[in-house]
Amino acid sequence: MHSLAGQVFLLELPVVVLLVGAALAALVVQARHAGLTDARNRTLAAAETFAHSPGVLPALHGPDPTGVLQPGAEAARKAAGVDAIIVYRLDGITLTHSDPSQIGKHVIGPYAEAAAGRAFTRTFQGALGPSVVSAVPVKGADGSVVAVVSSPVTIGNVEHRVNRQLPLLFGGAAAALALAAGGAGLVSRRLLRQTHGLGPAEMTRMYEHHDAVLQAVREGVLIVGSDGRLLLANDEARRLLNVPVDAERRRITDLGLEADLAELLASDRPVTDEVHLAADRLLAVSKRLTASHGPASCVVTLRDTTELHALSGRAETAHERLKLLHDAGGRVGTTLDVMRTAEELAEVAVPRFADVVTVELLDPVLRGEEPSGTSTEMRSTAVIGRKAEHFPHPVGELVRFVAANPFAAGADSGRAALVADLSSSDDWRGQDLERARRVLDHGIHSLIVVPLRARGVVLGAADFWRANASPVFEEEEVSFAEELAARAAVCIDNARRYTREHTMAVTLQRRLLPRGLPEQTALEVAYRYLPARAGVGGDWFDVIPLSGARVALVVGDVVGHGLHAAATMGRLRTAVHNFSALDMPPEELLSRLDELVTAIDADEAAAGANGQGITGATCQYAIYDPTSGQVAAASAGHPGLAVIHPDKTPAFPRVPVSPPLGLGAGLPFQSAELTVPEGSRLVLYTNGLIEDRVRGPDAGLEALRGALAGPDRTPEATCTSVIEAMQPTQPRDDIALLVARTRRLDGAQVAEWDVPCDPAAVSPARTACVRRLEDWGLGQIAFTAELILSELITNAIRYGTEPITVRLLRDRTLICEVSDGSSSSPRLRRAKVTDEGGRGLFLVAQLAERWGTRHTPTGKVIWTEQSLRNGATPAADGLGEMLLGQWDDTEL
Repeated sequence: MHSLAGQVFLLELPVVVLLVGAALAALVVQARHAGLTDARNRTLAAAETFAHSPGVLPALHGPDPTGVLQPGAEAARKAAGVDAIIVYRLDGITLTHSDPSQIGKHVIGPYAEAAAGRAFTRTFQGALGPSVVSAVPVKGADGSVVAVVSSPVTIGNVEHRVNRQLPLLFGGAAAALALAAGGAGLVSRRLLRQTHGLGPAEMTRMYEHHDAVLQAVREGVLIVGSDGRLLLANDEARRLLNVPVDAERRRITDLGLEADLAELLASDRPVTDEVHLAADRLLAVSKRLTASHGPASCVVTLRDTTELHALSGRAETAHERLKLLHDAGGRVGTTLDVMRTAEELAEVAVPRFADVVTVELLDPVLRGEEPSGTSTEMRSTAVIGRKAEHFPHPVGELVRFVAANPFAAGADSGRAALVADLSSSDDWRGQDLERARRVLDHGIHSLIVVPLRARGVVLGAADFWRANASPVFEEEEVSFAEELAARAAVCIDNARRYTREHTMAVTLQRRLLPRGLPEQTALEVAYRYLPARAGVGGDWFDVIPLSGARVALVVGDVVGHGLHAAATMGRLRTAVHNFSALDMPPEELLSRLDELVTAIDADEAAAGANGQGITGATCQYAIYDPTSGQVAAASAGHPGLAVIHPDKTPAFPRVPVSPPLGLGAGLPFQSAELTVPEGSRLVLYTNGLIEDRVRGPDAGLEALRGALAGPDRTPEATCTSVIEAMQPTQPRDDIALLVARTRRLDGAQVAEWDVPCDPAAVSPARTACVRRLEDWGLGQIAFTAELILSELITNAIRYGTEPITVRLLRDRTLICEVSDGSSSSPRLRRAKVTDEGGRGLFLVAQLAERWGTRHTPTGKVIWTEQSLRNGATPAADGLGEMLLGQWDDTEL
């Protein structure tokens, strides 16, 4: 409270409290007086009203005055809001009273005046306590007084009415006090800001010191407002700028100053020792803003450096050098490409510092690797300038510098080398006499070679050349070249490290993506994968052969870029492969994948993985069955597939879209089924194909529809045309495109029989299957197939339920399928020596290349695959005799 603002607040607050207290006291006194006045008026009015009532005189002369008057008196009391209506006879006997016990009693009081015929109002101690009482005579027809009517109101009731108003009065007073105190506080706070918390004595002393320093200092001081008007100028500033006497409050641009100096003073650009001419003086101008945000006032100091006028040329050069360094900070390193960064270094220095700039980098740097040591072998990376075409080493050429060459010397020592006169430098010319002569013939005369060093490692060299009329490089320019090269070297090193990380991510992603398409006959497949320019993403695709000649098509997308997205993509792709091996329907596979992603996110969150989860991944999974032409597809937050029927326009069938993987919504996944004719094309893609900076999803789908329209094309041609039409110029996201043309298995390649649930039906079914194999020319594997089918049919009859169906598919392999209505799955186990059965499924696994079980809506299918190329499996030769002796069954 020592500040001026605090003192003002302490003065204002007592005055406010005193005024509010006085006003409150006055209001209370006024309220009490008003209450008494109201009580007098009400009692008198009530007494007069009752005294002059028409029934009073007859009742007084009647046999029972109390019985007649008491009810009316009570009613009048309540209506008038008084404490009682009392009627007295002239002898003082009470006829009516609010307290029935008082009726009939003799009352003593100052009623003589009323008995004499005059009404009055007094305050005295009555039967009800201290009261305000009004008495009115009741006159007969002859004008004589026959009774007295009095109406009292106790002082307590009057005060009670006043007290009920006190909370409102006190509340208003408190509000007024708070408002007044708040206003005083706001005024004090504003004053505090204006005075910066200083007290009166401090403000006086500060003003005296400020004035003394401002006028005594040998530097000009200006204060310029945010509107560009001069607020203050000391004597030295007036002398240096020769401003008029009435300069204050005028705009800076109206004071007759040089244009560049006036523009600087009127702007909000801070500067330090920036040199400007003012008339015949050379002034060093420093400018600082008084606030950090938005337009504000500024303080300008001016120092007279006229004695340095002879060095103004060098000052201008230094200014240009600083400006060049500033520009280099904004123009070098705009990309994370090593070669482009080298070109930007050359471009920023030509022609403001050199006529030609060449940059050579070590080969490991261009590959994103860190150099293991100094080397004199560098690759020409950038050649920029008016005479660049005459330089001997074009971009991309590997240059081996001799040890005496300034380039090699600079790389070895790590320091810049100046060659003021190239024509007299034997070391430089000794690299290649013929090429050196061509350079000199085109007017190149001096050179600065600066090693590009970052984190203590030499990355290459930057060479600055001057030609023709340009001045020769001097020693003082070497430090500038080193500073420029040092800034560029940091950018080149950043680009190198990004190149390394990008290469690692691309390598990881390429290894995680399919390297080729698996062998299968159901689909003719082509694909395209285009990584984003900004970084490696998490898009992937897959073609997975399933049992029964079916094929699964998968596309997915992991949000984000970099190693984490690529690694996450690999984890999801592996999980999809594993789940596909279980022959799940699409919706069940996505549900399992969603549970896996949620579990991984939970584990990483518990381990403190800084949010590096998988949440945000999408996936679409479709299964094509070549025997029926049916496609079952499900999507987890992924764009739907496109279907192109032969000779028809593209269509986007409605596939139920569930939330992305890992969101934990707990919603069930749904799938859609559709039947497509042979020759149809299925198109699966990621959102990078249809979305970019200028095109939304709806517009992207329409563009894709147009790209897919047209004559029937092969999947490879379809991929080419779609990418040419849809690929953005600067893709922000990866693009994965999968196009598959459907094929159908010929009816002659499929054989199917229904088997009765009777052990006697095994032999006919086995015989029919063998006969069909011989018709297909597969007699060489008939024996093994017969063993497998016999075992599977027998177990279906013994342990399954109807309907039982046997199906043979002749594809790349022979596929045997036995289906029944039971949902129990077989379990492979090794039978004990003493077991009579339990070896059948083990034998099936030994004889078949692959076998498995898949569930259907009506039961299950047990399938096997046998190669068509190698005849009977090797296991069949050794197991023949054993199978003849242990043919009976396998437990499921």
